[in-house]
Amino acid sequence: MALLEVKNLSTVFKTDHGKVQAVRDVSFHVDEGEVLGIVGESGSGKSQTMYSIIGLLADNGVIESGEIIFDGENISPNHFGSKKKYEQKMLDIRGNKMAMIFQDPMTFLNPVLRIETQLIEPLMNHTKMTKKEARERALELMRLVGIPSPEKRIKQYPFEFSGGMRQRIVIAIALTCNPKLIIADEPTTALDVTIQAQVLELIDDLRRETNAAVIMITHDLGVVAKLCDRVMIMYGGKLVEEGSDKDIFYNPKHEYTKGLLNCIANPEDDSDKPLEPIAGSPPDLLNPPKGCPFVDRCESAMKVCKEYMPETTDFGGVHKCRCWLNHPMAKKGD
Repeated sequence: MALLEVKNLSTVFKTDHGKVQAVRDVSFHVDEGEVLGIVGESGSGKSQTMYSIIGLLADNGVIESGEIIFDGENISPNHFGSKKKYEQKMLDIRGNKMAMIFQDPMTFLNPVLRIETQLIEPLMNHTKMTKKEARERALELMRLVGIPSPEKRIKQYPFEFSGGMRQRIVIAIALTCNPKLIIADEPTTALDVTIQAQVLELIDDLRRETNAAVIMITHDLGVVAKLCDRVMIMYGGKLVEEGSDKDIFYNPKHEYTKGLLNCIANPEDDSDKPLEPIAGSPPDLLNPPKGCPFVDRCESAMKVCKEYMPETTDFGGVHKCRCWLNHPMAKKGD
């Protein structure tokens, strides 16, 4: 059953130079208990898609069109009629039914408040727990995410924790009210490899225990291979390919997806073949391409790619792609 449905979402940022079209007509869904990976370069629109959903856009960000259906309820800003009603609704949903794990815990945690305060406040705001009950729940969460000696450490400040332990605290805060959806925005970026593996394993274990759906925003295909059931590839604010992890790794259809895979080392490949970075730069979203967003970096681009956004080709199951090379007429010329 779909927990989250996003339909034709378009988000822009108003600047002195015009509108930055960060998210362009994106549609997808997330099922209960599923882990969905969203992959793409910086500026591809993956984080802004999530901030649009959870209501954390910058002041100059606006959802211009589309619908966001969460747990059977329309939570699109345009649905509420006023900004105040929308913000009140999102205050109730955020931290309660929907939570976010940010990539840098020090920008999320308040440096002048004890961990105890930062864990207890969400519980008391969203539940009818007493302070004593909330503290017990906070200690339980710290044990759950692997914080040693929680009775002692709950009284400490964020700077007294290592980077990996701070990220565990952020995960504990995200879990305070048993959310149905957890959005993880590059949660292992600032951590070393060993701690990365521990944090990913923790997120996966918690997902299995709570049956929460997880959206994992990343540019690391290794994270996708380890954790995700289904994968979305975003580029230039557009969704260009989606499929199961096996579809994406073993049968990629979009030239951008193939380019991403060529950029990563394969430990099973004994050849001396060098990695192949994708030449060129991402598109300018103040003035995005009329057709396929990848057209200026694609070695196989045709005339039609410049003029028209590719149609969606369905390969069966959950595998879909928007690339003119998959069109039946592609072999006959452009």
